[in-house]
Amino acid sequence: MKKFILAPIVVALLAACNDEPAPEQSATPTPAAEVATQETVEQQDFQYIVDRFADIQVLAYQVPGFDELSLQQKELLYYLYQAAYSGRDIMWDQNYKHNLRIRRTLEAVVRHYEGDRDSEAFEQFMVYARRVWFANGIHHHYSTLKFQPGFSEQDFAGFVNAVAEVAELPLREGQDAAGLIAELTPILFDPEVAPKKVNTAADVDKVAASAVNFYEGVTEQEVRDFYAARKDADDATPISHGLNSKLVKNADGELEERVWKVGGMYGQALEQVVYWLEKAISVAENDAQRKALELLVKYYRSGDLKDFDDYSIAWVEDTQSRIDVINGFIEVYNDPIAYRGSWESVVSFRDEEVTRRIAAIGAEAQWFEDNSPIMDAHKRESVKGILGKAITVVAESGDASPSTPIGINLPNANWIRANHGSKSVSLTNIVGAYNAVPGKALREFAWDQEEIERGEKYKEVAAALHTDMHEVIGHASGRINPGVGTPNETLKQYASTSEEGRADLVALYFVMDPKLVELGVMPNLEVAKAEYDGYIRNGIMTQLHRIQPGELIEEAHMRNRALVARWAYDQGRADQVIERKVRDGKTYFVINDYQALRELFGQQLRELQRIKSEGDFDAIQQLVENYGTRVDPELHREVLERFAKLDVAPYKGFVNPYLVPVTEEGEIVEIKVEYPQSFVEQMLYYGEHYSFLPDEN
Repeated sequence: MKKFILAPIVVALLAACNDEPAPEQSATPTPAAEVATQETVEQQDFQYIVDRFADIQVLAYQVPGFDELSLQQKELLYYLYQAAYSGRDIMWDQNYKHNLRIRRTLEAVVRHYEGDRDSEAFEQFMVYARRVWFANGIHHHYSTLKFQPGFSEQDFAGFVNAVAEVAELPLREGQDAAGLIAELTPILFDPEVAPKKVNTAADVDKVAASAVNFYEGVTEQEVRDFYAARKDADDATPISHGLNSKLVKNADGELEERVWKVGGMYGQALEQVVYWLEKAISVAENDAQRKALELLVKYYRSGDLKDFDDYSIAWVEDTQSRIDVINGFIEVYNDPIAYRGSWESVVSFRDEEVTRRIAAIGAEAQWFEDNSPIMDAHKRESVKGILGKAITVVAESGDASPSTPIGINLPNANWIRANHGSKSVSLTNIVGAYNAVPGKALREFAWDQEEIERGEKYKEVAAALHTDMHEVIGHASGRINPGVGTPNETLKQYASTSEEGRADLVALYFVMDPKLVELGVMPNLEVAKAEYDGYIRNGIMTQLHRIQPGELIEEAHMRNRALVARWAYDQGRADQVIERKVRDGKTYFVINDYQALRELFGQQLRELQRIKSEGDFDAIQQLVENYGTRVDPELHREVLERFAKLDVAPYKGFVNPYLVPVTEEGEIVEIKVEYPQSFVEQMLYYGEHYSFLPDEN
C-alpha cells in the first residue's frame, strides 16, 4: 500500500500571498489571574474558544514542542516575541491616524468604568471595543468599512465623563474630557467621516477615498507620478518604493516621504523593536541567522530599502535555523494602490515532522514549472531556492494578529524570489486550532451525500495541499517579461487579486495531477474532487456571508476566489461543467466534469500569468470587475439566511500565548508558556505594556 502524507489544512491565506541605552521597558510577567500555565492546561482539555461577539470568534492556539527546545532557542524566541509586540502600535496608526487616541479612550473606559456594566449600552460598548481591538482600529479587518457603534453619542459621553477623574485619557495639550468627546464623537458616529479604510473602487481617487494613514494631502495620480519619476526601467533589482514611508505634501506643496525608521516616523516603537532584536542577535543559533537579524536592525536604523533587500536575501538564505521571524513592513493589501507595507511580526520555530512532508512538494518545483499550462515564454528556466516548511507559531503581532495568516510566502520582491528564492510556510499549530472547532457549512451547501462524505473525509488534506501548492509553487512560479514593471505599477489596484488568483490556480490545476499521488502527498484524486467542490462552493456562494447586503466584493482574497470560480462557471456553462441546481428553494453549484474544470483552471492560469508577465491592466480590470467584484443580491440574501440558521461566525482570530521568563540571580534559566483565558484581558495587557507611540504620529 502506498503511504501518503497528510499536510495541514488551510483556512485563510496570506501571500504575495524585519549602540543605544536599553529602553525603560521590561518583560513584565502577566498577572496570574490572566493566564493558565502550560502545565495546568495540559492537565485539562484545552479551551480553544475564548470569545464570541458580532461576526467574530476568538480562539486560542497551543505551542506544542516548545519544551523540547534548548534554553538558548527559548531565549531567542522570547526576545523576538518582545520585538513583535513592541511594534504593535504601528499597525494601529497605519490603519487610521486617530486609532491610537480612540483605542486608549476605549481602554480607559473598560478599565475604570464603575457604572452599570450590565446595561444594554455598556454591553454594546464592550462589543464595539472588542471589534476595534480585533481589527486594530475602527474599520473592519476584512471589509474595511467603519464600525457603527451600537450605543449612542450620549452613552459615549457618559462613559468617558465617568472615568475622567480616575483614568489617564489621551488628551491633547489644554484639552479636557469634554474636548476629547467632542473630537472623537463624529469620528466614531458620523458615517461620512472616514467611511472606509481601503477603497479600491475603479471610479474613485483611491488614495483620497481611503482612511488608511499612508498618505496625506496627495492624490492617487500624484503618488503614481512621484514613484514613476523614481523608477529606473533598466534596474534589474529595484527597491520596493514606498514600502516603509508615509507620503505627504509639505508646507511648500512638495511631496516627501516620512520614513518609518529609528529617529523617523514610528521611531519610538522601532527603538523598542531594535532593542529586542539586538538581544536576539546575542543568542542567535548560527552565523546566517545572526547576519539576517543584524541586517534587519541596520534597515530599521537607516530606513534604506536597499538595506531591506539585503536583509530579505539573508533571511531567505538562512535555511538551517530552527527559530525564525517575520518582522517588518511586509504586505501591501492595506494600501489601496499597493505601495506601502503594513507592520507585522510572526515568531516561530520549525515543525520538523510536517516540514519533511512539505519539502516533497518544494523539491519538485522545477517539474511543476515545466509542466504548467502557462506560455513557455512566461516560465522560469530555473526555479531557485524554494524552501517549504511548517512552523509552530509562538507570537503574532500587527497585521498578523488577531486575524492570522495560515500560509505565508516571502519575500514579495519578484527579483529576489527569482534570483535567491523564497520561503513558504504553513502555520501548523494555528491550523490545529482551526481544526479543533468544527464547521457546519459543508452539510448545508453540498449537493448530495456523496459530496458531503468526500468533503468530510478529505477536506483537511485537500485544503492542506491547496495551501502548500499555492505558497510553495504558486507564488514562486512564472516570470515577468523584461522591461515590464512590477505588478503594483502595471496592474495597480488589482495586483494583489491577480497574484492570489494566479497562485490559487496553480494549486487547483496541479491538485488534480497524478504527480501528487506519485509523490506520496495525496492518496488519490478524490482529494482533488473534494478541493474543487469546496473551492467552487466558497468562491461563488459561501464566502458571501462575510459581506453585508448591498456591498461589493473588494477584499483581494475574496475577489480572487470569486474571479476564479465564477469565470470557470461562466466559461463551462455551455457544457454544464458546473451546474446551478435548486432544491427546496436552496441553490447549489454542482461540478459535473472535474477534468473539464481542470482544463478551465489551466486556461485561466495561462491568462493570469500572461497578464502579470505583460502588465496588461485593461485585461485584469475587465476580469476582476466582471467576475470578482459584483454580487448577485438574491443569491447573497439566500446565503445570509442559510448561514444565519447555522449560527457560524464569519471570521476567526486568535489570542496569543505569553512567554514568561524565569530568572535566578538576574539570569534567565527557563521560559514558560502561559495561555490567556480572556480576549479582553489580553488586549488590555498589550495596551498597558506595549504602548510606545504618541496618540498621533
